Parts: sequence; C-alpha cells; structure tokens
Amino acid sequence: MADRLRWGILGVAKINNRLIPAFKKIRNGDLCAIASRSVEKATEAAKSAGIPVAYGSYEELLADPKIDAVYIPLPNHLHDEWTRRAADHGKHVLCEKPLTPSAASALALAEYCAHRKVRLMDGFMWPHHPRTRHIQEMLRNGIIGDVRLVKGAFTFLLEQDPANIRLQSASAGGSLLDVGCYPVYGIRWAFGKEPMSVYAVAQFQNAVDLSMNGVLKFDDGSVAEFDCGFTLPFRGWLEIVGTKGVIRVPEMWLPGPRAEYFVQIGETPFREESLPGFDQIQLMLENFGAAVLDSSLPTPQSAEAVKTLQVLDALAQSARSGREVAVLQN
Repeated sequence: MADRLRWGILGVAKINNRLIPAFKKIRNGDLCAIASRSVEKATEAAKSAGIPVAYGSYEELLADPKIDAVYIPLPNHLHDEWTRRAADHGKHVLCEKPLTPSAASALALAEYCAHRKVRLMDGFMWPHHPRTRHIQEMLRNGIIGDVRLVKGAFTFLLEQDPANIRLQSASAGGSLLDVGCYPVYGIRWAFGKEPMSVYAVAQFQNAVDLSMNGVLKFDDGSVAEFDCGFTLPFRGWLEIVGTKGVIRVPEMWLPGPRAEYFVQIGETPFREESLPGFDQIQLMLENFGAAVLDSSLPTPQSAEAVKTLQVLDALAQSARSGREVAVLQN
C-alpha cells in the first residue's frame, strides 16, 4: 500500500456535507470515489465535491482495487451488511456510529473484520479532538479528585416525519442510538469503567424512542445521568464532577473553533480554557488512516463500540420494561 490511503464513501447521506470538507484537508489520504444506488445521485455528488469517480452501486465501489478504505454513512440497520461486504473485498471500514444496532451484532462484526484482516472503527469524532485527550489527562492526574458524578446530554429538534429513517424502527431508529450513544460513551470514558446497571424512561412513538432519560449506576456507588432526544433544542454537553472539582464541556460532541471547557477546583470560580484550531473530523480520518498505513489497531478500538452498545441495550430494555436492568458484560 502507498503512503496515502485511498478512500471511498458508500452513500450520499447528509453527513457527507461535513465529511467531505474534512477529507479535503487530511494529510495521509485522498477521497477517490463515492457511490450511490443511483448513478445520477453519485455523479452529482462527485461533481459538486470534486471527487474523481462516481459509482451507481455500492458493489462497484467495493470492487475497485484502487480503493483501500471506505466510510459508511448508511442507516443503522445497513451498517452490518455493508461493513461485512467491504471486508470481503479487503476494504478497511470507518463506519458511522453506532457500529450496529446491538452489542451482540457489533461483537460479531468486529470478529468478522478481524478474521479478514481489515481495520474497523466507528465514526465517533469527539474522541479524536485534542481537548478530549487533555481532559482525560486531567482526570488521570486527579485534578478534580475521584469522579463521582457525570451528567450529559445530546438533543435536537426533529420534525416528526414518519418517513425520516431516524423515526423508523425497521431502520434501527430512535434517539438512543442516534444521539444517546454520545453521552453514554462519554460517561463510560469519564469514569473509565463500566456501569453495573441502568434505569431509563422514554417517550415512544411508532415503536421508536423520541426521547430518553437515563441513570447509570457503578459498583462504587457513583452514578451518571443523561438525556437524549428529538423533542428539545440543541444541547450537547458533558459535566464531570469529582471529589475536588468540576469540569464542564458545553460543546462536548461538536466543539466549535475554540473548543472551550470550564474547570472549577474547590470553591474557586470556574475558569475557561480552550484548545482552538482543530477539526475533529479531519483528525478522525487521519488517525484511522494512520492505523491502516502502519498496520496498527485504530483508536478507539471496536471493543469500545461493543461496550457502549452493551449499555445502550440495557437502557433500551429498561425503558420498555420500566425496571432497572443489569448491564451484560462480555
């Protein structure tokens, strides 16, 4: 393989409007092709974005020997199938989150890709921002003491259109898988361990959760709280409370150009800090590309996706049953 990764995109999803500008900035790869089930849509997308090749089917792109890796922005229920097909063609896969709709299928998919010797990572962007690593170092160094409480949210207003795949159970829709996965992953990351049990309540429509509030319980008595949904204005924050202080990140999942966060130690006022000038999508693409080119494992590894989905599985079960549910661990 050359020293630059040759990328393709399976699908013309709206998230491409954010991905393609980042692709143009990466230093270790090139976006070489895009595919759609419609050759007209693929051609239009390729022309508008300056992508060299357009394919009228996903299979054609996967069969192209000049493509090393693919980004899969397809609906949740198609992630498993098309990741497997990509692996069968020897393509490395960066797949839109969640990796699959359940922990069991995500684990099986990770094993499938490992057997075929292709790299696999899900497309959470915030772990790749330097601010995330900096805050993690603060937590490891005990700046705010032992973490005892974490709260997070990810919500936005979504028109209640039954045609939207986010609102279709057959497409593995719902707010928990779409945006709840962010605070749940963030909670696991902040604590650095897995919850023992969860309890959740949700608002359902057509068998899909429009919103959810959840509590995660840990073995030492620590707790976490989150909410997610399509019925409240945009919110995307994380708060980490320790025995000595607090870290608040108002734009945790989608940081702005300044990437601010706020730290309070003891009784002192909150102080603002920032790490400006980074594009977390560009960094995600570069980090995955570096792992492929170096024949190393990408970070975060697919095991993190499985662990987050184990918690999501329990939360979904709790919301439907009305009872506290234990988190199953592999």
